[in-house]
Amino acid sequence: MNPEKLAKLQSQRTGGKGTPRRKVMPSVKRTVKEDPRIASTLKQLNVQTIPDIEAINMFRDDGKVIGFAAPRLSANIHANTFVIAGKPEEKSPEQAITEMISRMGSFGPDSLSQLAKMTEGLQTSTDADDVDDDIPDLVASSEDVVDSKTDLNAAD
Repeated sequence: MNPEKLAKLQSQRTGGKGTPRRKVMPSVKRTVKEDPRIASTLKQLNVQTIPDIEAINMFRDDGKVIGFAAPRLSANIHANTFVIAGKPEEKSPEQAITEMISRMGSFGPDSLSQLAKMTEGLQTSTDADDVDDDIPDLVASSEDVVDSKTDLNAAD
């Protein structure tokens, strides 16, 4: 027998002397399956998969953005339940907005003007919150009104 071939076979042995010669197979990475408990809970919630979602961006209060590229989105709109499955990335707001504009640019120039109108509407709605100062405070409480009605009924 060829000594080179024998040395190669001996290097492939997994055990000690007398064990069968086996080739070491590389481990195959298996895909992660969805947890059956999560799947059964989603089935109970009656969520439906929403196809063709390219990206989801969630703006946080601290100014950062959590972005999902090509997520799986399931929703039950009547129960106000949304399930997002995918790999999240933390982005800056500038980065998220430039990505949104680049995606909207593929729909044509009208979509960019609609985005500008939407942002103007958001800015005016925040200015409208300051109008609450013009509303006068209530003079009497509801208990005072009830007491005055009972006094009027007692006078009759």
